[in-house]
Amino acid sequence: MALLSVTGAKAQDKIEGTIGADIVSRYYWRGQALGDAAIQPTLGLSWKGLSLTAWGSYGFVDKDDTKEFDLTLAYTTGGFHVGVTDYFFDRGTTFDGTPVEDAKYFKYGAHSTTHVWEANIGYDFGFLALNWYTNIGGNDGFNKDGDRAYSSYVEASVPFKLAGLEWNAAIGAVPYRTSFYSEANGFAVTNVSVRATKDIEITKKFSVPVFAQVAANPSNEKAYFLVGFTLQP
Repeated sequence: MALLSVTGAKAQDKIEGTIGADIVSRYYWRGQALGDAAIQPTLGLSWKGLSLTAWGSYGFVDKDDTKEFDLTLAYTTGGFHVGVTDYFFDRGTTFDGTPVEDAKYFKYGAHSTTHVWEANIGYDFGFLALNWYTNIGGNDGFNKDGDRAYSSYVEASVPFKLAGLEWNAAIGAVPYRTSFYSEANGFAVTNVSVRATKDIEITKKFSVPVFAQVAANPSNEKAYFLVGFTLQP
């Protein structure tokens, strides 16, 4: 973790920076398998609860995996947080059904972009975290009438310790019909997962968090197992 100081600022006014990367055996997200093995870098800055984070996913096994670049602006105070994320995919199908093989980042047309804009809100009670996500624009999914679905996802997660490991159990659902989340036809539980993490000591001053996750999507009867590790100074 890097720490950048603002000249003349008090200690609590310092800007904090983070940099790191996950290496994963599969890209799994909210009940969907979005790619094979990938590197997923993170770069972020935070100040007084306000944060700006860049995140990406780049497959290194299957050259046809979609490449992703996301930017999230968020505000956190206590356990409460609210934010907006801009997801960008280098290929896909636009809102009007047009296939895109080489998407342009600065193309923002309502029916031609591969960006998705999502608002999120949540609260972390410590023993339980609740989060709600809704797409508010861009390349969203469809509802049963073929209109923008404002696709949403809600998740509850619980952290706990067991057998020397740090665990997190989560259950997530799509509240109404959308083509964005595995063609959900209405309320559907799309993610049931358990993830365990353990720090592996490399030297006395450096360790690598290694994690394994078992997950299932009851709505489409799929199950997944993945492993990975995090690199962070």
